[in-house]
Amino acid sequence: MAIASDHAGLEMKRRLLEAMEEWGYSVLDLGPHAEESVDYPDFAEAVAERVSRGQAKTGVLVCGTGAGMSIAANKFPGVRAAVLYDDFTARHVRMHNDANVAVFGARTMTAKAAVERLRIFLAEPFEKGRHARRVKKIGHIEKRLGLQA
Repeated sequence: MAIASDHAGLEMKRRLLEAMEEWGYSVLDLGPHAEESVDYPDFAEAVAERVSRGQAKTGVLVCGTGAGMSIAANKFPGVRAAVLYDDFTARHVRMHNDANVAVFGARTMTAKAAVERLRIFLAEPFEKGRHARRVKKIGHIEKRLGLQA
């Protein structure tokens, strides 16, 4: 599992990392490690590239709203990043969309809420069935656009 944030999400990232380690996950922290201003696309790329290449099964990203990280991460083939803005979304993006990158907004939710949403996200299996057909269609779009090897 890989995790990263921008400067706005640094404290929430630390709390999420702590929770994942408590839950027994091995997590690669891709930064940042200091509070100086950074550019979120660099950190979204670091996580999304590892998920896209299969080097990490799951990714976690945090920025101010979650939107920027989600937009950047979803540029990578095979990455299905979603902002987990409530518990229902945390559950259903796994069940129906096979999301593999959880994204949080440090300025839009508490760290406690983010930890609970991540717990839900990580525990929920992909339902497959009709949802697998739809996820496969996303892969076809990526392939048609030349985003897959």
